[in-house]
Amino acid sequence: MRKSTKSKKITLPARFHLPGLRFNYPLNMYWVSLLKTHPELFREGVEIGSFFGCFPVALWNGGRLIAHDQCDSTFIKNVIKSINNEGIPVRYTFTNPLLTEEDLDDPYCNFCMQAADNGMNEVMVFSPILEKYIREKYPSFSVNSSTCKEIKDIDELNAELEKDYKYVVLDYNLNNQWELVEGLSKPEKLEVLINTLCTPACPRRGEHYRYIAQKQRAILENRKLPPEERKEIVDDWKCEYGEYNYLYKIMDYPTFISNDMIWNDYIPRGINNFKIEGRTANLFSLIETYCYYMIKPECVGEARMLMISNLMDSRIITVNKPRPSHWP
Repeated sequence: MRKSTKSKKITLPARFHLPGLRFNYPLNMYWVSLLKTHPELFREGVEIGSFFGCFPVALWNGGRLIAHDQCDSTFIKNVIKSINNEGIPVRYTFTNPLLTEEDLDDPYCNFCMQAADNGMNEVMVFSPILEKYIREKYPSFSVNSSTCKEIKDIDELNAELEKDYKYVVLDYNLNNQWELVEGLSKPEKLEVLINTLCTPACPRRGEHYRYIAQKQRAILENRKLPPEERKEIVDDWKCEYGEYNYLYKIMDYPTFISNDMIWNDYIPRGINNFKIEGRTANLFSLIETYCYYMIKPECVGEARMLMISNLMDSRIITVNKPRPSHWP
């Protein structure tokens, strides 16, 4: 049974962590602008906690396969500067579970770290090898513990919260389990994934993380070869456990966190960091998700149109007109 939170008078901001440093970067920057120029559209206390992801293709990256792209140094530096100028951290999701000691010398990933090494930014980790390296070589970064660890035991979770992490991302299977949540030692360090597309207790989640790591390595190794020796890299992952889900298909999952639950159940319990999944999501699906969670219900239509119109004006979204023809 859910315990009442009416007696708890905790006033905290609702801090959302937005997906994407590359493809979603224009959308996220416009969202920040919308929050500044039209705060009346937003629910109470909305803040942007970070933009998370990677600059593809990065060997240390985990969680999402971003294959057919590569960012140059100028783009990386400009994106970091623009995000940080808004007072928002860049958070790298360096959660590849199959890293080796040799991978620590990767020049591209180290460049990304150096470009953001200014005391503002963060990194999400899974591999103990990489975590140790980052803590020693880049001590200015805040370090976060990834949901990829799949910690489901309350004692193990509390032990993780006691470690030197800024945030610990909860395994999504523990969402909305109030007895567990109220037994946490440091709820303020917890971050919850509110819109995970995986079905509850997905049996292939860990396998998917490893598949991404293997494909990513193959893509990078392929690029070192002359064209005639390169092998075709096919993303052949197929999953029956939520691969094609979106916001309105997951609302019945027990792991789904609704917009009202954020303000009525989580924030009164001292948990106010909310991660939105979607680094490789459909742009329109992501707009819908942002509006659902952060915009007042009566203002969703207005906010949606403002966003779409701005993205069309900026040519992020293009609408092709019919080709002219003649009759007869």
